[in-house]
Amino acid sequence: MITLITGGSKCGKSRYAEDILTGFDGRRIYVAAMQPYGEEAHEAIARHRRLRAGKGFETIERYTDIGELQLPQGCAVLLECVGNLCANEMFRDGKMYRPADKISAEIQLLAARAEELVIVTNQVGSDGISYTEGTAAYMAEMEKINRSIAVSADCVIECVYGIPLVLKGALPCSGR
Repeated sequence: MITLITGGSKCGKSRYAEDILTGFDGRRIYVAAMQPYGEEAHEAIARHRRLRAGKGFETIERYTDIGELQLPQGCAVLLECVGNLCANEMFRDGKMYRPADKISAEIQLLAARAEELVIVTNQVGSDGISYTEGTAAYMAEMEKINRSIAVSADCVIECVYGIPLVLKGALPCSGR
């Protein structure tokens, strides 16, 4: 089962994603995609570690190439977050790539290996603001990835102020 959770910054996406998998009766793998650049990133990583402390997640820090992950059979995976993964893939090696197709294919590989896959992503492009070429290209890639995941997902949830709003499917029964 694939569950996609989207929403704005600090809206409760991560906590809800973790809650969904808390009831999973097997190994829970947390794939952390945020590269620790700068104080703000380190603070966000520390906050996320506190949030999932004691919930039984095994953390794998993987910033790119998630399709190469070796996962235990029948596990649950929480991918946090597509926005970071996209930026890491897009701006690696000092060049700019278009990683949407690669990331979408790799997410399908994860889904084939995991019994449950919960994906956290960010909403982009809804503010109506014009951005620089690099930012606009990033947003276009994110929109393409998010659409791809939403099509294949069994459940799509938007978190608003910590409240899950179902956009597709039904709330996973192992969640709140």
